Amino acid sequence: MSYLAIKHLHVTCVILSGLGFCLRGIWMMRESPLASHRLARVLPHVIDTLLLGSALTLAWMSGQYPFVSTWLTAKLFGLVAYILLGTMALRRGRTRALRTRYFVLALAAYAYIVGVALSRNPLILF
Repeated sequence: MSYLAIKHLHVTCVILSGLGFCLRGIWMMRESPLASHRLARVLPHVIDTLLLGSALTLAWMSGQYPFVSTWLTAKLFGLVAYILLGTMALRRGRTRALRTRYFVLALAAYAYIVGVALSRNPLILF
């Protein structure tokens, strides 16, 4: 598969992952039963697996790796923050108000990751 095809898959998965997280966050805030639907629990894992696989493939194909390229290192740390904040937002937060705060912070982490990816600058916020 060509680099461009993998990149398109990666970008598509980034968009689907972000939209899916937003939708599940809205369902969480509204306490909708849709949040616990089987598809809402399984599909994000499929998309995120494709996202991670395409990211690793792109890194390998381009020869750019975290802890070597500063912008990829920033994306990796942003991803860890996004995962932790997203977990707190959708599952582990004790109250809906607390989960909503974590949701907003997770969206900020997502925006940071996308900003770093587009600019290839880890200091995008400064």
